[in-house]
Amino acid sequence: MQVDAGAIFGGLVDLAAAAFGGEALAANDEFFAGRDNLLKPGRGVFLPDAYTDQGKWMDGWESRRKRGPGHDACIIRLGVPGRVRALDIDTNHFLGNHPPFASVEGTFASPDTPVELLEEAAWVEIMPQQALRPGSQNLFAINDFGVMSHLRLNIFPDGGVARFRAYGEVAPGWHGQPDEAAALLVQPGEVDLAALVNGGKAIGCSDAFFGPMDNLIAPGRAQNMGGGWETRRRRGPGHDWIVVRLAAPGTIRLAEVDTKFFKGNFPDTCQIEGIYAPGARPTDVIWGDQAWQLILPRVKLAADTRHFFRDDLADAEPMTHVRLSIYPDGGISRLRLYGVPGERDA
Repeated sequence: MQVDAGAIFGGLVDLAAAAFGGEALAANDEFFAGRDNLLKPGRGVFLPDAYTDQGKWMDGWESRRKRGPGHDACIIRLGVPGRVRALDIDTNHFLGNHPPFASVEGTFASPDTPVELLEEAAWVEIMPQQALRPGSQNLFAINDFGVMSHLRLNIFPDGGVARFRAYGEVAPGWHGQPDEAAALLVQPGEVDLAALVNGGKAIGCSDAFFGPMDNLIAPGRAQNMGGGWETRRRRGPGHDWIVVRLAAPGTIRLAEVDTKFFKGNFPDTCQIEGIYAPGARPTDVIWGDQAWQLILPRVKLAADTRHFFRDDLADAEPMTHVRLSIYPDGGISRLRLYGVPGERDA
């Protein structure tokens, strides 16, 4: 049975996901199956009749049978640095060939550090040796060992792991860059204050039946309709909304609302508001009585379109949170909020 680890570790993101920029840099042995499979979406598939020249084809990372001392390891660069809070070491479809034990170490280094230098880095054991179950998601809570940029998965002594997830909190920083189309409109000094890779976080919404909240501020453009935030069909009065905590306080100068792939189910209109509430709890922001300030007045949306708004934005002060309201319901692929970081004057 599949466990929704993302839901169990609510509020955390998979820092290691390939879609987030994570990469399996090196493994000492990947004889049966390559390390890149570790960070792919899903849990991996099993094809009973699929074989390669090396042996059985497996959707994961699998080393050969070890005949001497030692163990196997894989070094992973996280998509962005962050604090790792939980791990999912998934041995799906690895039954008679899973590793009996695993441990995980972490370190902080520049993203372009060569593997040879990473091997000699100061690694901290964030998960000591733990027993792994075959064909299972093995979930572990992790203490806070500080901000990490790289992890090393150690398996003892050998075997196969289908997927590896490192759930945590993004360390705030301006890691994300606008794509070619947005770069033509973004002015010097403006950064995406809402981006997940910069430390933004969706903290609450009215509904996320068809697409989870964090999809809205995920890296890149969605690959399909399932890659956005989408609510169920509203059958009564009202409208849907989502609240995003910005990576840092800042003044929003350019907003992008992207309805890519949403054609018969995009919202008719949308509106963006903001508040300045540094350090506020999610419940205080979502259900509190703060006075939300208008950033983008209610505007018409079109299907499968990137909408950019600059002249339409109100002259607002720095904000810490934004609320995107959609009328009455539907799907938004991405929300980008480019602006200038900075606190309000005391």
